[in-house]
Amino acid sequence: MRSSAEGTGALDCPEPAKDALHKLSRVLLDNLEALADRLTIIVLQREPAYAQLGIAAPDELRENLRGNIERGLQSLGGNVPTGEDPQDTSRETGRLRARQNVPLEAVLRAYRLGGRVIWEGLLQTSRERFAGYYDHALLDAAGYVWRVIDSSSSALVDAYRLEEARLRSQELSRRHAFLNALLEGRGGDPALAEEAATALGLPTSGPMLCVVAPVDSPRDDPLRSPRDVLAAHGIVSSWHVRPSDIVGLVALGDRSPAAVLDALGPAVAGRAGASPVVHRLAEVADAYTLAQTAARTLREPGVAFLDDRLPEALLVGNPHLTPRLQQVAFGGLLDLPEPERETMFKTLEAMIDSGGSPTHAAQRLYCHRNTVIYRLQRIESATGRKVAEPRDRLLLALGLMARRQH
Repeated sequence: MRSSAEGTGALDCPEPAKDALHKLSRVLLDNLEALADRLTIIVLQREPAYAQLGIAAPDELRENLRGNIERGLQSLGGNVPTGEDPQDTSRETGRLRARQNVPLEAVLRAYRLGGRVIWEGLLQTSRERFAGYYDHALLDAAGYVWRVIDSSSSALVDAYRLEEARLRSQELSRRHAFLNALLEGRGGDPALAEEAATALGLPTSGPMLCVVAPVDSPRDDPLRSPRDVLAAHGIVSSWHVRPSDIVGLVALGDRSPAAVLDALGPAVAGRAGASPVVHRLAEVADAYTLAQTAARTLREPGVAFLDDRLPEALLVGNPHLTPRLQQVAFGGLLDLPEPERETMFKTLEAMIDSGGSPTHAAQRLYCHRNTVIYRLQRIESATGRKVAEPRDRLLLALGLMARRQH
């Protein structure tokens, strides 16, 4: 057997108190089963978290409580078995309860109840077996008894938090693996889709969006707590931080994409793109690509819904064509001196935005209608395009979009 000093650290209490603890703890061990029964009943009555563990829980709970009481009495009595750690049962309890998802507060309350049962057992043993002979010595030992219990509680908390962190990391890795599988296009496998939906907390089917926010640098934080922001509106989502981007799958339910993206707004601090609506996890891979494209259409923070920015998406999806597009659309306009060129581009943009009306364009530009007409004639002469011609107007509009993208 190990001595008290070896098992729990030297007893910093008077010799009579140490003798009382040694004597009473060893006698109380003979009543271990009754103590375990009593503590089990108390914990089940006072801690609903334990009662909800399941039908098999009382037996498992009693065995665990019994082990903790036994180790506590061994520590106080200075007879922890040789080679065993005095805190091992506390650490195992912490790991076990973390795996069972019992709240740490409930675990600690149960542990304190165990400490109270031990203390009351020591007093009762002194009075019933020794006619109160050790009562006074126990008062001197009280501080030490609770320091031993607090030390074991600390060991339990450390083990609980380590296990909780391990489980969280494990679950995050599992969710990340399923997301990667979906992004790789493996969502068409019904079994994998079912498992992925369970791991990600999403429905296997139903309208959803894929949202992608590029991470341009390690310090970049384009989305801040998007899950919590959406959850405040009752919207279910799953988010994952990757080296190059933050990816989210958002269940729409009966909401429109616009309503969900409006709700996401407070979380947006950078550029983000949203895919068209998809209805199956098998479509996530394509949705991811489209959401990436939507994000690239933005130059400022915000959320771009792909269906609202298809012309811009076509341009960013074909960057090698944009120089040629501008050359073909604008022709000689590009050769004008910069101040004059910029004036002509502003006039062209106002004309297109005004549906080809010089009057409305003049109002936008705060100039005379005749000035707009004169500039328009120069624009059409330099470009060889007519704003009134639908195909030419489309080409000019795309050229202006391309300029804004760069």
